[in-house]
Amino acid sequence: MLRTIQIGTGRPVSYPVDPNATFQPGMVGQLKVIGNDVVMGVSDGTAPFGLIDDVKDTAFVRPSVDEITIIEAAVVDYDGYTFTMGADTIKELRNANIVDSSFVVDYGGLSLNPINGIILVPKGTPLNYIMPGSSTPNAVRAKVSYSYYVPNIPGEDSTLGSHRVTIWFTRGIFQTDQFEMEPYSVNATLFVSENGKLTTSRTLPNQPGIALVVVPPTAHNAVLEFMYI
Repeated sequence: MLRTIQIGTGRPVSYPVDPNATFQPGMVGQLKVIGNDVVMGVSDGTAPFGLIDDVKDTAFVRPSVDEITIIEAAVVDYDGYTFTMGADTIKELRNANIVDSSFVVDYGGLSLNPINGIILVPKGTPLNYIMPGSSTPNAVRAKVSYSYYVPNIPGEDSTLGSHRVTIWFTRGIFQTDQFEMEPYSVNATLFVSENGKLTTSRTLPNQPGIALVVVPPTAHNAVLEFMYI
């Protein structure tokens, strides 16, 4: 998703699309050469050109940011010092079909089944949460963020007829749900990841910043608002 908030007098341009590329609105484009043709594909962070405002993918991807999950222990072990999970325990997240590489969790030792959207807390994991009605730790509380494929909504190709892709390259304020899963703060500089998504991490030496965070994504509004510069 790419939503324009304030773009002044700027207007997008279009370029021939890379036939091998897959992308969604809000990702960052980059010029590439295929044979004798100059085409627009997905940026790898080296030479970002502008914001893609078309879709060419088999499925839509959406983010879930700072989702709180609490996994109660059916069996609690105690060694005199630490309360721990007494048996392997699982819990379903809100969504399945998760992009495995996007999964971020703030509590160590937990693992994910991305297809079913199930999080596993192995036996021996220290418990860090007290459920209502208990006086000692009896659960694990974790904050997770990830991207997932939206079920029952097939992808599409808005470039199919024209074989061209629309690109915003002028200064403006935008919102998108295409960003890497990591912490964001107001005024943070945004770069482009090797996946063509916005990120606060510089992945290459001397990599240029292309935007500033205006409003970070939250659990209640999982979009990133930014000023493209």
